[in-house]
Amino acid sequence: MGESISCDININHLTRVEGHGNIRIRIKNGKVENASWDVVETPRFFEAILVGKHWENAPILCGRICGICSIGHTLASIRAVENAFAMVPSLQTQRLRLLLKHMETLQSHILHLYFLVAPDFLGTDSVLELIKPHGDEVQRAARLKLLANDGGDLIGGRRLHPTRTVVGGFTMLPDRIKLATLRQRLHAALADLNKTAELFGSFAIPDFTRETEFVSLKSDGNYPFIGGQLVSSDGVLREEEEYLTMSNEYMVSHSTSKWSKLSRPSLAVGALARINNNFASLHPHAQDIANNLGLHPVSHNPFMNNVAQLVECVHVVQDSISLIDELLGSEWQEPRQTVTPRAGAGTGAVEVPRGILYHWYQFDKDGRITRADCVIPTSQNNANIHYDIIALAQKLAAQGKDDQEIRLLAEMLVRSYDPCISCSVH
Repeated sequence: MGESISCDININHLTRVEGHGNIRIRIKNGKVENASWDVVETPRFFEAILVGKHWENAPILCGRICGICSIGHTLASIRAVENAFAMVPSLQTQRLRLLLKHMETLQSHILHLYFLVAPDFLGTDSVLELIKPHGDEVQRAARLKLLANDGGDLIGGRRLHPTRTVVGGFTMLPDRIKLATLRQRLHAALADLNKTAELFGSFAIPDFTRETEFVSLKSDGNYPFIGGQLVSSDGVLREEEEYLTMSNEYMVSHSTSKWSKLSRPSLAVGALARINNNFASLHPHAQDIANNLGLHPVSHNPFMNNVAQLVECVHVVQDSISLIDELLGSEWQEPRQTVTPRAGAGTGAVEVPRGILYHWYQFDKDGRITRADCVIPTSQNNANIHYDIIALAQKLAAQGKDDQEIRLLAEMLVRSYDPCISCSVH
């Protein structure tokens, strides 16, 4: 049956993703002649902008790299500066930063799952078409996203581009009564997440696998989000400052974004990579959700990244409740440590919603940046998306699928990575 199909699919540009990327698939008489994932965004040169800037300005500037991961970019930038200056944040600062990071993870994953992914499974082109037939689900999504954004406001001073997060700590600490109220709302949100798990459990996840290498931060007993060692599912283990040997960026002619590889021609980062590498350190409630939805590491089905994001939503809400309990169980300490700049270099690795993010800066003795490097999660995923597109096209051609089915599944495949394409052309 597959020998008879021919199609020429040109998606220019893919919708319901951030930024501009194209899918090309050409099949003739059942044989795939071409299949590719092309990033066509204009480079933004953030690293060049940073050169000559004072250390204190780096987190403020880098938070503007992304409107979705502004918290993650800010925290990676702060960590890079603090590591260069040999600073160790206080336990209070570490807890508040992780709590803020959790709010970003929750709002981004919910945005992706309900607003960008669910329409594919429910047979519509947009979440707007779901408002009438699935009003309860849309309201649930809005409730969860509002909760996460309000948490960002409370801890970071603003839901996007936080104002209170600085090198050495925070400029201002959250109101303790409002922190207790946030805890109550987080606890109530668990019912909404259980309902979300029921919804995604009703979806038919496409049956497609291609073995690849998953890269993430490594668990030290806690599910990793900020700093630490780097690990791959193929057994590679590196220190945080060795990020260049983990990401191995390179250029290809049909993409304005760099690609990455490690032990294989491509690698994957993101929620599925984190869970594949660190399943044992997930909260038990999150593990139960994963098991119920058929996510058993190591999963090589990229469509399961959507399920992995949902599992992480449960984990970050449960962990946020514990963090607030710890914060409210002790008196506030000084919000910010004294910063003493020095010549040197530092790396900050942070797990943002789409995968591991690296910032690296080199400073002169006055604390001005002389060199900078930012490696974005989607740039690490681009090669993997490309090779997945080829393998998916070959499988669908062999099955004799028609143009419409191939087009939809190719679009869903790219969306499952939750790409942030504009960031990837840093």
